[in-house]
Amino acid sequence: QVQLVESGGGLVQAGGSLSVSCVASGGTFSTYAMGWFRQGPGKEREFVATISWNGGTTYYTDSVKGRFTISRDNAKKTVYLQMNSLKAEDTAVYYCAAGRTGRARLNAYEYDYWGQGTQVTVSS
Repeated sequence: QVQLVESGGGLVQAGGSLSVSCVASGGTFSTYAMGWFRQGPGKEREFVATISWNGGTTYYTDSVKGRFTISRDNAKKTVYLQMNSLKAEDTAVYYCAAGRTGRARLNAYEYDYWGQGTQVTVSS
């Protein structure tokens, strides 16, 4: 059983930066694709970023391109999301997810394991 635990959320002013991380236990992290999704107040869960098993491929949703960076450390079984130039509309609960197939994935249904989420609030 794979467990994912996010951390690093919090309150930040618009224009600021925040990094969230997700540590995995169980399973074989180094073979999984990892993704970040978010769900803002009153909104559906949406894709943010994904990274392939070896870090060689990344994709981002258009609204965060150039501001967010996804990375991973397979030795630490951790995936990171560095968020810069934050905007009020980035306010959401951020979830990490793991996909057994290994290739970077954009759709929530392609992921097998999910964390509980961490709250990111950007004040304007």
